[in-house]
Amino acid sequence: DERLTCKDSHLATPTGLFAIFAFATCGGYSGQLRVSVDCINKSDSNLSIGINFAYPFRLNRVEFDVPMCEGRRQERLYLIGDFSSSAEFFVTIAVFSFLYSLLATVVYIFFQNKYRENNRGPLIDFIVTVVFSFMWLVSSSAWAKGLSDVKAATDPDEVVLLMSACKVQTNKCSSVYGPRWSGLNTSVVFGYLNFVLWAGNIWFVFKETGCNQQVIHMTPVHQLMSYETKSCVFVINKSIF
Repeated sequence: DERLTCKDSHLATPTGLFAIFAFATCGGYSGQLRVSVDCINKSDSNLSIGINFAYPFRLNRVEFDVPMCEGRRQERLYLIGDFSSSAEFFVTIAVFSFLYSLLATVVYIFFQNKYRENNRGPLIDFIVTVVFSFMWLVSSSAWAKGLSDVKAATDPDEVVLLMSACKVQTNKCSSVYGPRWSGLNTSVVFGYLNFVLWAGNIWFVFKETGCNQQVIHMTPVHQLMSYETKSCVFVINKSIF
């Protein structure tokens, strides 16, 4: 069935599947960085300070204790920044995108008659598809910027600058290792891929509204009217001469 193949864009293109990948790679992320503080008094040193963080990246709530290199004293520090808004916005769009793709598939397969009744279903589908295309572009761009900020805030070389012990030249502070970003980088890729898929669906859903057929049917009428007008002008001119 050609109509089924064209319209069923929510099945023909894996919008729901890629939405799952998008929110899973972002919403399920947890990372760790590790730094070391080597005090001049070796007994005060801590060469393996682990700092854990995760979605939704409210880094200003991530606390960790580090030595001050003054006897056994320690200080409690926090990472800098709250990047939850862009991350949660991205995941929210992904979740609703998946739910709508699932709903649209069920409605089209099992309630096709209701879907086409008064052409209301295709029109709603078209509007929602345009909205989701736009929201995927906005949320992916916002999250790409948010991810860049998260990377900067969790850079071990930047984190050691927060420690008072590291401001003393006799103490040595260094990075042990930084977070792995492959999962979050993939989430941004899936975000833009979802935008491409939803934007690509716009034409197929638009065809189901029947608006393009109305335009096609109206075109010959205008052409005919134009031809008749030209014929009348030609006849008038001929009669004059």
